[in-house]
Amino acid sequence: MAFEVFGYAFMQKGLIAGSAIAIICSLMGTFLVLRRYSLFGDALSHMAFGGISLGLFSGIYPLWTAYAVSILGALGMTKLRKSTKISGDAAIAVLLVSGFGIGVLLISATGGFSVDLFSFLFGSILLISNEDTMLILGISAGVAASLVLLRKQLLHFTFDEEQARVSGLNVDRLNYIFVIIAGITVITSMRLVGILLISALIVLPNITSMLLGKGFKQTVIASISISVFSVVFGIILSYYLDLAPSGTIVMISVAILVATLGAKYLGLIGKTAPIQKAI
Repeated sequence: MAFEVFGYAFMQKGLIAGSAIAIICSLMGTFLVLRRYSLFGDALSHMAFGGISLGLFSGIYPLWTAYAVSILGALGMTKLRKSTKISGDAAIAVLLVSGFGIGVLLISATGGFSVDLFSFLFGSILLISNEDTMLILGISAGVAASLVLLRKQLLHFTFDEEQARVSGLNVDRLNYIFVIIAGITVITSMRLVGILLISALIVLPNITSMLLGKGFKQTVIASISISVFSVVFGIILSYYLDLAPSGTIVMISVAILVATLGAKYLGLIGKTAPIQKAI
């Protein structure tokens, strides 16, 4: 029976939570990619690895320590880039290796990997509880609402930070708010694809949608559509083929990107237009 999969409670929770995560990853990923911060999600996920290891080491719920460590790390990276003039990619690299180093040290101190740690590393969207589902939906709604409310300011400083500063926008404060929201998005998304693949969910749908050559609004809509389709189809396909949902979701996103590149090469997709248009 083709639709029997939707009758299982664990599939329903996974599809609902996964779709919510797909939406916020697409929204946040649009700004990260445009700001050339594509690896920022990867760096935050590595900081989360350190935070989760800290939680397991100290006996605190790992998700809360992951939120705290990742947000503090993101704020520290922003302060480092501002005060020392270190380039954005170099600051991201510092954040990435620091988080991973902390995690490795704490794991060695606790005697090695555990089942809980593996679920965060590789995702466990089909194993989430009702409480986790409600938490993901609540946080996703908050993230989406924040990005919608701040969209004009974020667009302004994303495309031209200096011009935004000259026009009177408090760019420094906006930067801090932005990295906090990014940190919350990444940690919330770990239950879907895990620490090791989170940057793929943030970057791939946005790169694909930008290849379509549309304006900003159309690009965001296309990115959300690609992301939600990848998550829903990936979860369902992984159930029938007995595969890991996280890897299946990412490979579907990769396949869509490759297909879009092929269509563009064959001339089936028009020339790429400036994404700033039709904002």
